[in-house]
Amino acid sequence: MPEKTIRENVKTFALNRVLSYVDSDPETNVPKLLDWLERHDTSHTLESQIAAVRPVLEDRDNNWNRLIRSFWTEIDDGVRRKLLETVFINGSLIGLEREKKLAAEHGCNVPWAILMDPTSACNLHCTGCWAAEYGHRLNMSYETLDDIIRQGRELGVYVYIYSGGEPLVRKNDLIRLCEAHPDCAFLAFTNGTLIDEAFADEMLRVKNFTPAISIEGFEDATDDRRGHGTFEAVMRAMKILRERRLLFGVSCCYTSRNTEVIGSEAYIDALIGWGAKFAWFFTYMPVGKDAVPELMVTPEQREFMYHQLRAFRQTKPLFTLDFWNDGEYPRGCIAGGKHYLHINANGDIEPCAFVHYSDSSVYHKTLLEALKSPLFMAYHDNQPFNGNMLRPCPVLDNPDRIVEMVGRSGAHSTDMIAPEEASEYAAKCRTRAGEWQPVAERLWAQSPNNPANQGCTGSCAACAACVAQGEHTKP
Repeated sequence: MPEKTIRENVKTFALNRVLSYVDSDPETNVPKLLDWLERHDTSHTLESQIAAVRPVLEDRDNNWNRLIRSFWTEIDDGVRRKLLETVFINGSLIGLEREKKLAAEHGCNVPWAILMDPTSACNLHCTGCWAAEYGHRLNMSYETLDDIIRQGRELGVYVYIYSGGEPLVRKNDLIRLCEAHPDCAFLAFTNGTLIDEAFADEMLRVKNFTPAISIEGFEDATDDRRGHGTFEAVMRAMKILRERRLLFGVSCCYTSRNTEVIGSEAYIDALIGWGAKFAWFFTYMPVGKDAVPELMVTPEQREFMYHQLRAFRQTKPLFTLDFWNDGEYPRGCIAGGKHYLHINANGDIEPCAFVHYSDSSVYHKTLLEALKSPLFMAYHDNQPFNGNMLRPCPVLDNPDRIVEMVGRSGAHSTDMIAPEEASEYAAKCRTRAGEWQPVAERLWAQSPNNPANQGCTGSCAACAACVAQGEHTKP
């Protein structure tokens, strides 16, 4: 395991002391935490985040302030402390600085998080899900998963996310990994049906495992896609987690059939009432031979979600992310190791959970070698894939880009049942990409995150280069 530097250890010790001070009177002392972070963020890694959070903490009635306070009133003390230690101290304050240094040294992307599939097995068969194609055949051993985490920690990665398949099919191994790496945070995208009292007690014991439960809306929509009785099982799981004051969130896939429900105020209020503290939103992607392109959202539905989530962020105590419509915040696509990468249950290292192509395997390359491979370097060299940050995706928004990158890198399809050419995958997205473009152009022209709306005239010598890299330097 990598040893923290003396400087990193000093930061960890000092911040743990600060957290103890905050816990003694959170309402008074939480704002003071930002002062400490500002003093110790010498590389200015968290500068923009601190600036955004400060006014929130100064307004007691702000919805984000209410969300933050709920971590002291509704979440177990040990779970909250472990979250702050693993995500904010290790993952952000220490990890980001190490990742930034290694990225500059090696000239490649170094991710903040690693998404990996312990297994392809799943106890459900959801409509339009590619995972069901693989059956129960693929698994990464405990030793392989452990090695990935050990390598990741060397790079400064302290956040690990499980998908699948259904990762809780391997619940015993997942708890072992939590025990083996107590300085890391683990999150799982799960259908929630395998969460019972015994597993919740294990979560409470290790304290560094958080589920993001997949739910498609209310009972009719969830059971329609995931099977009869799934919604009831999810409600039971959430009740068990609430009773133990455990942190959890939800994962919502919005499709042409459920967008109006997923984006409704009634649904957001229900998520908060069920106890969720965060919600990840994904739009349906037509991956694999069993894909249902008709489930892809229309431009009108995608714009609806764009406006709804931004409005709710002003009023609702729920942390939300839309991994396509929020492209303006991370300055484009986050995949390819820019912020995360994906490793499937066969050990293939993929740039994204929705891009099933690879030129690297955990059994033949280290993580750093994979990040310097042709496919990952194609991501590194081409991000962002569009000057409009509301068209971030190299598949859904810029389908020609994925065809080009896969072709030039010599990457292969990782679909074990019916390999799909990148051109076939792109073809399923091309119509929607064309329809979304004028909508995205209109929204981007109005966005405060558009450099043109920040005083940029486009005339300075650095402008073309900075915008191409997703950054902005005012003239």
